[in-house]
Amino acid sequence: MSLENIIRAMAGILILISVVLTQYVSPYWMILTIFVGLNLLQSAFTKFCPAEIIVKNMFFRGNPERG
Repeated sequence: MSLENIIRAMAGILILISVVLTQYVSPYWMILTIFVGLNLLQSAFTKFCPAEIIVKNMFFRGNPERG
């Protein structure tokens, strides 16, 4: 699994979890959905993604030439 796919999967999981929590726990969990969406939007324009840095440093052990 590539780094980009891991980031997309993390974003999707966080959005789905926050929607479920919004429905069953508190509407304030929608803030997490908004945060993830805004982070995806800004990373599309700036090419800077904090989640990418975290995953790359902690978990990703792929080919360093592929980034």
